[in-house]
Amino acid sequence: MQSRRNRDDGGVDTTMDQSQAAEIHEYLLDAAYSFEEARAAIAALGEADQEGLAAPLERLETALHSELLRTMYDRFPGLDAPEEFPTIFSTLRWDQIRLPPSVSEADLDTLVLGVMTPRFRKMAMVVGDAYIRCKELGLPISAEVVAARVQVLAEDGPLESQGDLRKWRHSEVRLKS
Repeated sequence: MQSRRNRDDGGVDTTMDQSQAAEIHEYLLDAAYSFEEARAAIAALGEADQEGLAAPLERLETALHSELLRTMYDRFPGLDAPEEFPTIFSTLRWDQIRLPPSVSEADLDTLVLGVMTPRFRKMAMVVGDAYIRCKELGLPISAEVVAARVQVLAEDGPLESQGDLRKWRHSEVRLKS
């Protein structure tokens, strides 16, 4: 693919090469991940605060993905586009949760630990398995509540984790050895 040649005012060739494109690409991907973090932080705000921030962030993300990154991929097909950006599935924290009277923390811990193995498994699988078990037992617990409890167990308890556990498909948990 032929790239355009540009000259700055001093007559110097300023055409972007593959290594410059790769460097810029990394910065743009960092920005995309930062936008995702900002989206999660905004989601934890009250509705009035969310209203003023969510739409402008969405416009920035759209421009980043559909204009900047698309231009980079069109000009430099060798750049590796991520198959998907790590998405934050839940920003719910354990201190924000009130369990129904019929369910205790110990009950939920037992349920979560019952689906764990000594091998690392995707957070999404662990949450899904535990959520299905909640449904089977008739417990009124959401997947987000399960995920918040897994995070507590990974921070202070019998689980070990890799990655940001809010990004269920891009993090893993296991029983500590």
